[in-house]
Amino acid sequence: MGIDTFRIANERDAEVIANLVNMAYRPESGVAGWTHESDLVSGSRTSVSQITGIIAKPDSMILLGMQGLETVACIHIEKDGTHSYIGMFAVNPILQGAGVGKQMLAYAEQYACENFGSDKLLMVVVSSRNELIAFYQRRGYQKTGSIMDYPVTAGAGVPKHTGLKVEILEKRPDILDKRSALGMRSIHQESL
Repeated sequence: MGIDTFRIANERDAEVIANLVNMAYRPESGVAGWTHESDLVSGSRTSVSQITGIIAKPDSMILLGMQGLETVACIHIEKDGTHSYIGMFAVNPILQGAGVGKQMLAYAEQYACENFGSDKLLMVVVSSRNELIAFYQRRGYQKTGSIMDYPVTAGAGVPKHTGLKVEILEKRPDILDKRSALGMRSIHQESL
């Protein structure tokens, strides 16, 4: 079962989002989906206060993918001029590999184009996550060649190995109505 509705997160969603992101990125043993980075980075990926700050920031939002009343996916979009940064993309590990991530990413891309006027989408990915980079490349993202040290000061965890790098991927999206093509329904309001 995929996502049946999307909505914009509000402050009341901060704890649910933080739990989902931490479960997807840094799960406890035995709960991991294929997208986790527990073997590379220790500590929490985010906190409730970081989520609240992202939601309160101008031209920044977290979109939620819902199954009924349950939040099963989230993604952060932040406008920067004519570009948008996409990050903190998380899917409940139980649903990873079931198409939920593809739905969430397609919706976020369309949202950024239609609502922020974005002509380019950018994301930062841990360089050694080849399977994750391949997932994004299959969706039209390309490596930019921009590689940097893991951002330890960003409050997103501590590398377990020295020399951990991140790199920037980019996509110049088409403006197709992907919601219609995927049969999705959208809710553009602060809460259900």
